[in-house]
Amino acid sequence: MTLSRRARTWLIAAAAVAATLVAVLLYQNLTVGEKRIQHQLPRLYESDDAEFRRALSSLLGPQIVAGNRVETLVNGDRIFPAMLAAIRSAQRTITFETYIYWSGRIGREFVDALVERARAGVKVHVLLDWVGSMKMEPELLEEMRRAGVEVERFHEPHWSNWHQLNNRTHRKLLVVDGAVGFTGGVGIADLWLGDARNPQEWRDTHYRVTGPVVAQMQAVFLDNWVRANGRVLHGDAYFPALRPAGEFAAQMFSSSPQGGSESMQLMYLLAITAARRTIALSNSYFVPDDMTIATLLDAARRGVKIRVIVPSGHIDSETVRKASRGSWGPMLEAGIEIAEYAPTMFHVKGLVVDGMFSSVGSTNFDNRSFRLNDEANLNVLSGDFGQEQLAVFERDWARARRITLEEWRRRPWSERFWERLASLLHTQL
Repeated sequence: MTLSRRARTWLIAAAAVAATLVAVLLYQNLTVGEKRIQHQLPRLYESDDAEFRRALSSLLGPQIVAGNRVETLVNGDRIFPAMLAAIRSAQRTITFETYIYWSGRIGREFVDALVERARAGVKVHVLLDWVGSMKMEPELLEEMRRAGVEVERFHEPHWSNWHQLNNRTHRKLLVVDGAVGFTGGVGIADLWLGDARNPQEWRDTHYRVTGPVVAQMQAVFLDNWVRANGRVLHGDAYFPALRPAGEFAAQMFSSSPQGGSESMQLMYLLAITAARRTIALSNSYFVPDDMTIATLLDAARRGVKIRVIVPSGHIDSETVRKASRGSWGPMLEAGIEIAEYAPTMFHVKGLVVDGMFSSVGSTNFDNRSFRLNDEANLNVLSGDFGQEQLAVFERDWARARRITLEEWRRRPWSERFWERLASLLHTQL
């Protein structure tokens, strides 16, 4: 059957409109309109200076608050029992935001705990990223809703947010009764079960927090909760008066494209620039841009000992690993030590500067975390906490294999080709 000239004209016009809409959609989702940090930061203070603390509070915010306790939970065997115990103890409210939530044994346990508390009269609010929860059975969502749990999925595709589909919430936050908080790198999936004993048990760290900084954690949750449904959660059930619970000074630091996507990278750059002796960086997706690499190189040249732990071949994104490895040359030449964690997927996200400043949470060391995703990190200014994180780092370093400059230079041309190809996607990694 032959189409008339008018029909062909309409088809061509419709195809042109469709192509234009797709092009606009891709442009708005794959680019960030904000200006990027273009100049290296001057070194004005060191990590233990009062000026550095004031910069974290005043330049970046929120205010650093004293009187907090932060417990380090290493791997699923310790992380999940602590989170579930807190949920089961809830008396008034639970707020829970996460990126990964899949079906499976641990997903079932969390649903059961949340449902039980909702039926007991606790107000339960769950915010799941739409992309990160795609492997969650719809029946689990409906079960929570039937029990009275308020469930929202962040940026679920809709005509009103089609230009934001590439903006995901990567934050990991659980707050119980406004008084006990959890954050870190763990997702709700069976891959995180266990104690990193084999490739089926991922290595990760999470943190249990009490003290005044928990109010900041609740505020960060509320930021995306309002964006998801417009409802404000407030009052004593969510923001009770919080007494000192420990000796740590801390702040809950967050970033998003809507509220300043550069702020997380700026925080990292400030910390690296302030380093005097050591930088210990653990990160599952280490794809630094040119500005970040230049800042690390400057620190290495002034004598800072820098060590970085990244995943080995046990990684869920080989593209990220190739893009990462392709950037290592200048850093290895400058004496920065890079090691790949051998036993399993390394999903930790942590930075310790001079054993005094620690930043832990959801943020990866890549463009996606710095500019595209919503992220949240707990910053702790404490020598005691810093030494504890360094002890965890040393245990991980002992299970990692250091990559030398000579080995990196000897990698085959085929590997270099794929690294170069992967690097073309660095703005989305």
